[in-house]
Amino acid sequence: MSQIIATYLVHDRKGEWEKKAEGIALGLTVGSWTNLPQIEQEQLKRHKGNVIGITELPEEERVNGYFGESRKRALLKIAYPAANFSPDLPAILTTVFGKLSLDGEVKLIDLDFSEELLQAFPGPKYGVEGIRERLGVYGRPLTMSIFKAVIGRDLDYFQNQLREQALGGVDLVKDDEILFDNSLTPFEKRIETAVRVLLDTEEETGEKTLYAVNLTGRTYELKEKARRAVELGASALLFNVFAYGLDVLQALAEDPQITVPIMAHPAVSGALTPSEFYGFEHALLMGKLLRLAGADLVLFPSPYGSVALPKEKALGIASELTGNWEGVKKAFPVPSAGIHPGMVPALIQDFGIDSVINAGGGVHGHPGGAEAGGKAFRQAVDAVLNGKTLEKAAKTETELAQALELWGNVVKK
Repeated sequence: MSQIIATYLVHDRKGEWEKKAEGIALGLTVGSWTNLPQIEQEQLKRHKGNVIGITELPEEERVNGYFGESRKRALLKIAYPAANFSPDLPAILTTVFGKLSLDGEVKLIDLDFSEELLQAFPGPKYGVEGIRERLGVYGRPLTMSIFKAVIGRDLDYFQNQLREQALGGVDLVKDDEILFDNSLTPFEKRIETAVRVLLDTEEETGEKTLYAVNLTGRTYELKEKARRAVELGASALLFNVFAYGLDVLQALAEDPQITVPIMAHPAVSGALTPSEFYGFEHALLMGKLLRLAGADLVLFPSPYGSVALPKEKALGIASELTGNWEGVKKAFPVPSAGIHPGMVPALIQDFGIDSVINAGGGVHGHPGGAEAGGKAFRQAVDAVLNGKTLEKAAKTETELAQALELWGNVVKK
């Protein structure tokens, strides 16, 4: 039977879990059951939600202190028949968590899709292997940098900053997520400028760099705007998916004319994930659902940067992005925020080589400028993959030595 199984973390005073779970299963599907005549039960059987698991958890003193009273906890698993909804993420999320998200301390932890239903979500168009093929880079993490302080600046400033970052050896450069279409650096002009700059830098260095332009505007304009970006030579798109919606991302990813990787930015997700009592689990929203919707790369806070996630949450996101799902490509995890070269050993240890090391201030804040900042990251990556400590590599690598002197080193744990 085609279905989706939702797992909820529920906090409740009474802890009458069978009653609570059955109330959710019925309330989000047929509404009532035991009072229905037998003939109606037969008619509605294929639409009824079913409780398939209840796991009571021990009470936590910290949680009880937060509420000021005793709260019981449990994981509830409920199956929803696919006959109840169309095979799209808005319909699924409304079914399993729509009005329930307004009703008490309930957090959506996970969604398990039946094999038949999973086929409605082809996932990333390019994914890890496709992006590696475009860059010709294998056997190491990718490196990425971000445009900084470009709002209010013109195209000359934009192209100079892009050139420096590309000469530093980064594999990808992305727009700031708050850089929208504007008169000083218009969307199309940014792309045209980037194409020229990156052709020149590739000739100088022999290495490709992808530029992710920020795709913004009214929702109904986005497909045509993305297609135009591809026509102009764009090599990737940055997309603020939680401002626009998961289904919009899927529409872009599935469009055959949008033939570039899509990078999903986590802006606005902080309104949906941080609470342990409400909203979505990080790994579900920023991992599984973004991969299913078609993101090729996914940014999220690292465990040790300036906007840090708990390590288990960040690793949970990465696991959903890179786990083996038959017929669905892997997406690149991009742990971000406050990253500098001294963190590279920890990043590679925690996220592996199929990840992207992403930095803004860690590139632009280098004493030698953005080009030196990019080189410092590449030197750190090479050191780790060659079994060297950063301190040892810094004895011969000037840019890395300067970075470590400024930011220090994050010891692996």
